[in-house]
Amino acid sequence: MYTAAMIRRLEFRIGLRYTRARRKNNFISFISLTSMLGIALGVTALITVLSVMNGFEKELRERILGMAAHASLLGLDETLPRWREVAESAMEHDQVLGAAPYIEGQGMLSRGERALGVMVRGIDPVEERRVSEVGGQMVAGELEALNKTRFGIVLGTELATKLGVTMGEKVTLMVPKGSVTPAGLVPRMKRFTVVGLFEVGMYEFDSGLALLSIRDSAKLLRMGEDVTGVRLRLTDMFRAPQVSREIADDANRAFRVTDWTRQHANFFQAIQMEKRVMFIILMLIVAVAAFNIVSTMVMVVTDKESDIAILRTLGERPRDILTIFIVQGTVIGVVGTLLGVLGGVSLALNVETIIPAIEQWFGVQFLAADIYYINAVPSDMRWSDVTMIATVSLILSLLATIYPAWKGSRVQPAESLRYE
Repeated sequence: MYTAAMIRRLEFRIGLRYTRARRKNNFISFISLTSMLGIALGVTALITVLSVMNGFEKELRERILGMAAHASLLGLDETLPRWREVAESAMEHDQVLGAAPYIEGQGMLSRGERALGVMVRGIDPVEERRVSEVGGQMVAGELEALNKTRFGIVLGTELATKLGVTMGEKVTLMVPKGSVTPAGLVPRMKRFTVVGLFEVGMYEFDSGLALLSIRDSAKLLRMGEDVTGVRLRLTDMFRAPQVSREIADDANRAFRVTDWTRQHANFFQAIQMEKRVMFIILMLIVAVAAFNIVSTMVMVVTDKESDIAILRTLGERPRDILTIFIVQGTVIGVVGTLLGVLGGVSLALNVETIIPAIEQWFGVQFLAADIYYINAVPSDMRWSDVTMIATVSLILSLLATIYPAWKGSRVQPAESLRYE
């Protein structure tokens, strides 16, 4: 007399047996193997691609926010008077780690026949270290030299290379703030000495940003005692919108607030959209492999009709036959998913080693620094993504088994054994 446990073990063993080759069904087992490999390939590709996109998002966010502020308090007419009171008020908030004034404007740097448009930012080197990482990204000189040298300037390495200047050399900065002379309105110009070079690893800043002392920039741009705004660094940058609003409400003053989510909103939204699209596209690989499971199991059901009929005559119920084929399809899905997870996790954790090796072997560069924001392929594998991908893959595999298993459970013993 068979117990329920013995019947379940029998169904499981038969389901496993049907996934292996037996004499005349080598072709069916080959299709089973390709289904497993298809699922594994899809899962591997998904985990790797999403990890790389997560890495890009994280790297760009860190580099952007290494130079940009988490939040900024700005004047209503491009100047912020009594900024010290604003900074002190902001520092009273428990989420604010640092506050620093800045003056920002556009200008043109020239040396000899070379001229480039730049973003000019006047900073207090001491206070700036509290809100940005530029002080730790100096490759020559130091940020504090801006206060020690009258009309000193710190340039990004790419900008310095384009201008052909090095430490200690002179550059001419022209700003659109004009001076009235007998000859008419003349743009303000001043010669500066290069006292430092920085490299944050993001081409936008390395090639287009020039740093001055807040004292020199105020004279050049005729700001007097005012500044453009106060930049803030927060303990949790993801709370920047809420914190900036709370600071404005507490201060009860007329100034504008902005944060990194507004300044770079379109950029990060585009990355999120690309991640969703890539997930859907690559999940189609898993879906195609799941369709292969359907075709494989339909062929198995057709090939095993006589076996099914014999099992039915021995007392197996339709739901037992259903279980047998569900076990077979599930095994294909589980093995394929596990192989995919193993391959995807291995690739995702070693992308930053594999890509440079490929570039060195073939003499190519996948990301040119002057075209893309960064010049290396980062990776940030998140177990939440791995879990989601594996779950979706298993669900698709399980759904693919339902129709063939149901078809197998509907086999009529008398009809199948009539011509045996």
